Order: sequence, then structure tokens, then C-alpha cells
Amino acid sequence: MSVSAIRGELRTAAVAGWLSAAVILVNAADHAGLLPSSALTQLVAPLAQIFAIGLVLGLYAAARRDGGPLLLVGLIANLAALAALSGVEIVTNLVFAYLDSAQIDELLAGPLNIALVSISMLFIIATLVFAAALWRNAGAPRVPLVLYSVAVLPIDLRPFVPELALQLSLALLATAVAWLAVALWKRAAEAA
Repeated sequence: MSVSAIRGELRTAAVAGWLSAAVILVNAADHAGLLPSSALTQLVAPLAQIFAIGLVLGLYAAARRDGGPLLLVGLIANLAALAALSGVEIVTNLVFAYLDSAQIDELLAGPLNIALVSISMLFIIATLVFAAALWRNAGAPRVPLVLYSVAVLPIDLRPFVPELALQLSLALLATAVAWLAVALWKRAAEAA
């Protein structure tokens, strides 16, 4: 693969990361009541995970030569988790938003609750495995990896954490994602 193609891939992944971070901030502002909830904010919500898939692919591409099998396992698990989380965001923002609490409770009493919990657990495990594999790579920035890993815990355990912890975790996640995107952009400039 040519140097210009590698640069293009990494830069595209960086842009996807910045877009993901922006959507995460919009979602956080919407949940905190800083932005009025609307059809637009509900439609945009799943894009955070979709753009994050591009970032994860770029992080993998930047580290794959030295990453080993753990990195590949982390990549596959992360892609599966992010795809599943897109579905969760669709259900939460485009279905639950239009149901009364009794209907939501009825849905959560069935297999949907098992699916939601399973997806949250998959995302936590996938994130930790992927971050650990990237940690081993000398070019991976350590601080945003730690921030990313820490931020997903309260987000995926949201029923058990206070709203303020959730909002702070979303802001932390957006920061980590944007920082990882900056690292990819810099890595693209250094590609030779």
C-alpha cells in the first residue's frame, strides 16, 4: 500500500473520530437538557457509534504490524460491540422516546433487557481488550487510552450510576475519542 493511501486511511479515521466525539457531546448535551431533544438529536445519536467504527479501524490499521492476536480479537469485539450499540441507540432514541413508561417496562421485562445488558458487557470487555492491545503498541497514546477505558464503565453501567457521573463520563469519552483522532492524524503525517 502506498504512503499516500496509508495517510488517507488514517486521516479518514481521524475525521471519523472527531465526528464521533462531536455526536457524543451532542448526545450528552441532549441528555443533560442543555439541548432540546428533537427528531434531529434522536436521529443523530446512533452516529456516534457508527463514526467510532471508523476510528477503531484506523487505530487498528496504525497498530496492526505490532499488535498481535490480542489486537485482532479486540478489533473484532469492538466492531461487534459498536454495531450493537448503534442498535441500542436506535431503540433508545427512536423507539423508547415514543413509548410510555409502562410499555418500556414491559419490553425491558423480556429478552430486550438481556440483549441490552449483554451489549453493555460486550462493549466494556471489548474496549478493555482493545485498549490493552493498543497499550502494548509503542505508538499508541497512553493517556487517551486510559480515559477511554475509564469512561466506558459508567456509561455502560448507566442504570447504576448517578446522572452527573454519566454526563462527566460522556464528556471524558468525547475527549478521549478526539485525542485518539488527533494521534491518528499525527501518525498520518509521520507515515513514510
